[in-house]
Amino acid sequence: MKLSRTKDNSPWRERWVAARNRVLADPGFQRFAARFPLTRPIVRSKARIMFDRVAGFTYSQVIAASIELRLLDLLADGARNLADIAVSIDVPIEGTDRLLRAAASIGLVERIAEDRWALGGEGAALRGNGGIAEMVAHHRLLYADLADPVALLRRGAGGGQLSNYWTYAESEGQGDGDQVAAYSGLMAASQPLIATHVIDSYGFGRHRRMLDVGGGQGAFIAAVAARVPGIELALFDLPAVGERARRALDAAGHGPRVTIHGGNFLADSLPGGHDLVTLIRVLHDHDDAPALQLLRNIHAALPPGGRLLIAEPMAETPGAEAAGDGYFGMYLWAMGSGRPRSKKAIAAMLRQAGFSATSNVATPLPLTVSAIVASR
Repeated sequence: MKLSRTKDNSPWRERWVAARNRVLADPGFQRFAARFPLTRPIVRSKARIMFDRVAGFTYSQVIAASIELRLLDLLADGARNLADIAVSIDVPIEGTDRLLRAAASIGLVERIAEDRWALGGEGAALRGNGGIAEMVAHHRLLYADLADPVALLRRGAGGGQLSNYWTYAESEGQGDGDQVAAYSGLMAASQPLIATHVIDSYGFGRHRRMLDVGGGQGAFIAAVAARVPGIELALFDLPAVGERARRALDAAGHGPRVTIHGGNFLADSLPGGHDLVTLIRVLHDHDDAPALQLLRNIHAALPPGGRLLIAEPMAETPGAEAAGDGYFGMYLWAMGSGRPRSKKAIAAMLRQAGFSATSNVATPLPLTVSAIVASR
């Protein structure tokens, strides 16, 4: 791939970066900076950050063990002593003690007496986020792929073990849809993490008819139905996924308000007559060519003046850069499809697809979800 030179890659910047790196890598400078009073706090902070990054996998496994053993749920009912906890989670006292100390180090639990433990502030916040348990269990596949990151990167576009979660996209019309259950269930469980932020950030009430493309089991459209009266709702996804959405929406009491359309949004025409189309955590699941085709299909289905709302974690988000290209970049590589894109890159794709104007939508937690709206 040919790269063009920009001002950020100017010879001046390259020389400055090279000089900076020579200084920072010099052992003598490192010893001086660690001792000098004005630089010592910076050195310690950088060392802690780097250690946390290296140790991040261990921290994540402490979280996984705490969730799998239902430790946080146990302590949510009140403080318990070590022996009681060990019996309840079926782990020897020595192992329980080690887990509690590790969980306390990252705020999941806290010691309130010599032998008594309670739920910590981070643990309480974790329990308050629906879908976390499903995401943590799902990460086992990602971590298996990342056990050999070099092999994963060299494998190319085929993805790793995590790519098995993506096979439902090829299962249209096959069987009763059981093959889509794992992925669709995960998306439905984790959708509340972002649905509230999206609905709080955009005025859905200004629209008459909304179509949620790639809407899975209908978790997002159910959230809109619960919050926005009067708007007509429709969902488009593969037929097997749509069947699961119908059952879930009927069970939640939203069935009469939602029309389900089955099809492949890359190959089939989308139903018209909607002045709002939503893509919630869909675009970044696709490589550039199919993503552009999807945007063109949506443009063709929208009436003049209709809008497309895209909401997902995005690359180059200020304060959340690592979540974009660090986490989601590797996650989607392991999935075998898609990439995180910046708002600027998405806006360029939207213009290429024929949309006339785009604007950013501010969300309260960009680390979790950012949003952009385009007009036809």
